[in-house]
Amino acid sequence: MPELMENILNNLKNEIHSLYSCALVSRHWCKMSIPILWQNPFSFGQKPSFISEYFSSFDEDEVFVLKECGINDEFSRTLFNYARFLKVLDLSYLEVKVREWINLKLKLNSYYYNTSICTVITLLLKLFVENGAILHKLALWLSESFEFKPEIFYSIGRNELFFSRLQHLSLEVIPIPNFNIENITTFLKVLAKNTTTISSLKLEFYYDYEPRLFYSLFHALIRIIKSQEQLRLFRLVGVEYPTEFYGIISALESQKNSLQEVIINRCAYSEEFEVLKDCKNLETLRIRNCNPKLLNILNHKISTLEIVGCPIDVQTIPLIIERSGLLLQRLNFEQTGSDYIREELFFLKALKSFCPNITYLNVKYVEFSTQLLELIGNLQKLRFLSLLCYVDDIPEEELKIRVIQFAKKLPLTLQYLDLGDTWLPHTDIFLNNCNAPLKKLLIYRLYDEKNTGALIEFCLRNEYLNYVGVYRHLDLDEKFRKEVEAHVSNVALVPCALIVVNC
Repeated sequence: MPELMENILNNLKNEIHSLYSCALVSRHWCKMSIPILWQNPFSFGQKPSFISEYFSSFDEDEVFVLKECGINDEFSRTLFNYARFLKVLDLSYLEVKVREWINLKLKLNSYYYNTSICTVITLLLKLFVENGAILHKLALWLSESFEFKPEIFYSIGRNELFFSRLQHLSLEVIPIPNFNIENITTFLKVLAKNTTTISSLKLEFYYDYEPRLFYSLFHALIRIIKSQEQLRLFRLVGVEYPTEFYGIISALESQKNSLQEVIINRCAYSEEFEVLKDCKNLETLRIRNCNPKLLNILNHKISTLEIVGCPIDVQTIPLIIERSGLLLQRLNFEQTGSDYIREELFFLKALKSFCPNITYLNVKYVEFSTQLLELIGNLQKLRFLSLLCYVDDIPEEELKIRVIQFAKKLPLTLQYLDLGDTWLPHTDIFLNNCNAPLKKLLIYRLYDEKNTGALIEFCLRNEYLNYVGVYRHLDLDEKFRKEVEAHVSNVALVPCALIVVNC
């Protein structure tokens, strides 16, 4: 059935080579594959020659504009109107591909080169808008080479469907020389007027500039936030730890009933963040490399909590964990190597006492203590576990005992285990004593006969195991790889990046 085939093919939208192969199977598959293949063509690492396919539908006036830029190619007609299939547009990727395409057509030092970039981008945007494309995702950034021309605003005004289903919007505001702030502000005002369906908004700001120059842009962003029907995800990245947000955070008051996830990265504390306390449907909070005072905005239960690179004190963490209690299911604590979790016994005790329903736990730089082992044994619903422990102060024989205890305490619900480089000399001891029905196991490296033999035995004993990820995959000895593959046919040795699971 076509509906089922489209669902299957949509799962290949990030596998461009597989999708291209599907398009060659038959005319029927081709008609279903091509629209998916052309949803996001600028983000893939393919050669820029595909841009020529768009120009096959140009009229004489548009072809003349290209010739004025020094591009005299003849563009043959195509079977499909590729422009109408566009759903994802990242202006930075678009500019990169246009530059590469022009490099193929013109000499780098050509008189036309710089003006050609803006001209070709304008022609493409106008083509997308006027040929019925309906964007789902849009990423904006500041560029010296491009600004929105009046004809773009005119085309959008006549083709309101272009932004009518926009769901994901991201904006990177890092001031650069010769940038026209009024141009991007005008574009944001058009967005605020033409779309109410944005569910995900991501902003990145560099604040080492004169803010009064950007007041109009801030106001346009506030209008976008307030005009959305159901904003569910808000992400803010501050390049230089900003303390002023000029009403952007306060505008989230209008989304307090719909906001479900907030991500804050490299920001200082501001009273504007207090508005998040009123977001009663907030389920996920991710705070990365921020002032720990931001944790105080959490005054109700959430199911996913991520704290990365923030100094954590003994008073704050137990209160946060207790506040979420039984509802907390996914927890990610990642500190830098020199910033171990302070007073970690209180942290582990609070987790054990208040959060038995955790299914995902990622803790970096915590002592491999008996209290940690007790916590792991207490989490009987745990499915995903990532640990990076320091073991320097533990005597060798005691460390072996704890490794055995840890292996035996792992709950039978566990499907994913990432050990990083913890207990590197004792991987064999862990594997020989582990009975958890793991589907994915991530280890640091596989480098000797002892660990290889233990891994083979573990694979044979565990019928559920599908993947073993190796962090030092490039160092994987071919001899050990072949030995594992010779004994175990149903388990694949892969780089960890292919199977890692994030919170």
